[in-house]
Amino acid sequence: MRILALIPGGISNQIYFFPTLETLKDKYPNAMIDVMVEPQSKGAYRVCKNVDNVIAFDYQDRNSLADYLNILGIIRDGEYEAAISYGVPWTVQLVLWLNGIPIRIGESQEKSWLISHPISPTSEKYLPPKYHHYLKGLNIDAPTPKVKINVPQKDIDWAEAEQQSLSLKEGYMLIHGGIDAYPEESWGKIITDIQEKQPELPVVLIQNSETEDEWIGQIMSHNSNLKVTAPSDIGKLAAIIAGANLILSTESSSLAIALAVETYTIALCPSSVGKQILPPAHDNYIVVESPTDKIGDIEPATVLEQLWRI
Repeated sequence: MRILALIPGGISNQIYFFPTLETLKDKYPNAMIDVMVEPQSKGAYRVCKNVDNVIAFDYQDRNSLADYLNILGIIRDGEYEAAISYGVPWTVQLVLWLNGIPIRIGESQEKSWLISHPISPTSEKYLPPKYHHYLKGLNIDAPTPKVKINVPQKDIDWAEAEQQSLSLKEGYMLIHGGIDAYPEESWGKIITDIQEKQPELPVVLIQNSETEDEWIGQIMSHNSNLKVTAPSDIGKLAAIIAGANLILSTESSSLAIALAVETYTIALCPSSVGKQILPPAHDNYIVVESPTDKIGDIEPATVLEQLWRI
């Protein structure tokens, strides 16, 4: 069987889709499974073993007729027998219909004639079972697996070398934030309190393509004894998170990875996001929700209260 899954969104969306891919592979072990994702999300599949090919398509762009004709040809070449699409534009659903894919699974909507197997919306908020719900279109009724990733050995080797280089042999705490997510002054208060109470625990800032140099510079200007790690891809990010004692983060990619590798996590997020990223019960994960839709409205004292309860 040849299956195409179309999942818009960032890296975290892809990671939360991994349990659905795992079930598909369990049910169809000989299937060829491809995914069509945003260009910036392709890297997520470095840590997924259940996908054969990753196709890049910008769902959010104002795509031209040429763009749609190009993707039409790519999908036609795949000769897919089933397509699972979550929250894609109707124009993409039209491309699937024009290709004559016999099983087209998607949410019931106004243009449901484009979908052969419409799925009724679920009240589930947490993204993995929300995605997994769509497998009912293939008559699959199975529990949603835990979020898991497969980190390449060379990325584990990189993380071990990085830990040695930064003198992190006795453990460390990671912080992953961004200049537009949480104020530098608030981070400063949190880091100062951590270093006063646990001076022996190194605090390491994560710097990658989603974290601006300016944020790192601002934090370091007030806390010069911090360390910085710069993983170049999702595999190395996962490996460095897996080795940490704790991660404190506002970034969706590292939060999804931390859940998968079971590193103790304190997540700072808007009030509307918590139930999407956290399963109903999890011993290694605390969500500190903003009283508003702005992470910056979370008081440092609230974060520290949760931190010292661990």
